[in-house]
Amino acid sequence: MIKNLVFPGNYVISREKEVVLEACLGSCVGVTICDKEAGVGGLIHLLLPERTGCRETHKPELYAKTGLPIFIDALCKAGADKTRMKACLAGGALVGPVSQIDLELDIGGRTAEIARKILSDESIPVHQSETGGYLGYLLSLDLNSLNSSINMSAGRPAENHKVFNKPAAHDIAGAVSAVRPIPQIALKIIRMMNDGNYNMNAVADEIKKDQIISAGIIRMCNSSFFRFKSKIDTIERALFILGERHLFQMIVSASLENSFSDVRQGYSLCKGGLFRHSIGTALVSEELARFTGVVKPDIAYTAGLLHDIGKVVLDQYISSAYTFFYRRTQLEMIELGEAEKEMLGITHTEAGQILGESWSLDERLTDTIRHHHHPELASIDPELTHVVYLADLLTGKFQAGQELGFKNKGSIASRLQKIGLTPSQLSSVVDLIPQTILEGSINLQEVC
Repeated sequence: MIKNLVFPGNYVISREKEVVLEACLGSCVGVTICDKEAGVGGLIHLLLPERTGCRETHKPELYAKTGLPIFIDALCKAGADKTRMKACLAGGALVGPVSQIDLELDIGGRTAEIARKILSDESIPVHQSETGGYLGYLLSLDLNSLNSSINMSAGRPAENHKVFNKPAAHDIAGAVSAVRPIPQIALKIIRMMNDGNYNMNAVADEIKKDQIISAGIIRMCNSSFFRFKSKIDTIERALFILGERHLFQMIVSASLENSFSDVRQGYSLCKGGLFRHSIGTALVSEELARFTGVVKPDIAYTAGLLHDIGKVVLDQYISSAYTFFYRRTQLEMIELGEAEKEMLGITHTEAGQILGESWSLDERLTDTIRHHHHPELASIDPELTHVVYLADLLTGKFQAGQELGFKNKGSIASRLQKIGLTPSQLSSVVDLIPQTILEGSINLQEVC
């Protein structure tokens, strides 16, 4: 049976076939609707209750108020009849440790409420529903039987009773040394970004000589993370289409992909989850920087990309003690850094600082890496650290099912204020998340 994910702002409708549609839901809400007599069913994944006006290109399927009516209309056009439709509703959870702002905004709850009202107004009965709570859901629709199911989004691992040996300081030092070094060309570009001095002539020849990096740049440019309109097949074409600034971002991203690809299933809840989260945080950091104006977008992108690099160092230990970390972070909702300190004696933010210093990264980047979970402790560039903190929080919250652990929300109101935002703007900030990040790396047009 083929399984296909449906991401926020998307829906899939099909007649009976050997495919299971799935949506990983945190604060988002998923709805399946089926007409078994007509043999038609589908699933829609909703991000927000209604449009905020911050997204440059309006995609009505992202919002319950506009997306669900479109979905119902599409089902009717596919041959379903409203009088025979039955719905299943899931999501709208308060994922992770809950802050007062979560309770006040209640984004997931309002999305579910609007969805219920629309279904009620259309006289479509909801025969199964799981909404709210504190853990995510996995909503599935078997297109063969047109049966829906709701389960926890991350399966609980079997208990592992092996003795775990806590790493000593020299073990951590060895793990840092074992991380694949960042290419010198990437370090040169990061320095250029920090200095605001873009000089393509200084790096062009080096890029062309490195076939691995060149291939990685072209692959990254054509990936679903970015979706540029024209296919890019050479470095020269990438420069022409993107310009120096965005090409430099691609070079740094491609250079780090190999480091993230070395990780096992420790921090990542799915293959490639850690790298996807890092790219997501980079892109959201860039959007937040542009929206708030407190830091340069390209610096924010780089800091967002690097923020979790310490997880590459510690991933082998997380993998060995995965049952413990799953229980502490997913079930007991302990903040990830606290669980790391308890089990390993070091957090991924501390390990990231050590790795960043070994790579001779700019001190404001290492400071951001070190403090992105507690941005008020940052001393070099607090605004940058707060931008990355919020981007990390949003990416983890709305890019469900990618990585292990919850973020410390702390005094989120004061953290928002640091970059000129108010709690009431949080829904608008969510609407800034690039669609490509919400959709992960799978092309839904190939599903059905």
